[in-house]
Amino acid sequence: MKHKPNLKTLLLGATLAMAMLLAGTNNALADDYDCTDYVGAIIVDNLRVPQNATCTLIGTRVEGNIFVENNATLLADDVYIDGNIQAQYAAKVNVYPGSFVGGSIQIVQSGESAIHGVDIDSDLYFDDNNGFLNAANNTIGGNLQAFQNTGGVSIISNTIGGNLQCKENVPPPTGGGNIVYGNMEDQCENFGGDPLPIPPPVPPFLLAPGDLTIKTFLPMMMR
Repeated sequence: MKHKPNLKTLLLGATLAMAMLLAGTNNALADDYDCTDYVGAIIVDNLRVPQNATCTLIGTRVEGNIFVENNATLLADDVYIDGNIQAQYAAKVNVYPGSFVGGSIQIVQSGESAIHGVDIDSDLYFDDNNGFLNAANNTIGGNLQAFQNTGGVSIISNTIGGNLQCKENVPPPTGGGNIVYGNMEDQCENFGGDPLPIPPPVPPFLLAPGDLTIKTFLPMMMR
């Protein structure tokens, strides 16, 4: 049976919606870059993946936040994000090794997600998603939290500076080999131990068949 969204989910959803609205309308503070294709080594302020679009980032730097909108897909390889990656109602969010996120990754009421080999300064947060979620081999400065997800959750071989918390996920998460400096709680309370071997992910530029030309630009001047 589907869980009703709790107060935390509703508040976070409102916060993400407001952040997207402000980022899209207040160009005096920052310029948004709409990504609907393949993008290489450019520097942007905020980046938005519009509704139903698929965005592949390779070597891109975002000095603000990434917003992934309704039914949109983000594939990010070797990216540097100063702020957050925020997704609500997204189809897919995959972030690959070599990537850095200076804030948090927040995946809410979305589909599938694979966060693999990423350096995250703050938190990794999965809430009320219906696709399979995989968090593997990440370094997380804050907490890893998985709440009310229904597509399955795998949490393997992460180093977590805060807490590992899993509640009300159906089916229960699977995992192990995590190094957690805070507490392991509820459904994830036994997910410690020695790191487990995991296969490397396939980067996004190998997923597309045929001849693929990546849009690569010279870096823009820092603002």
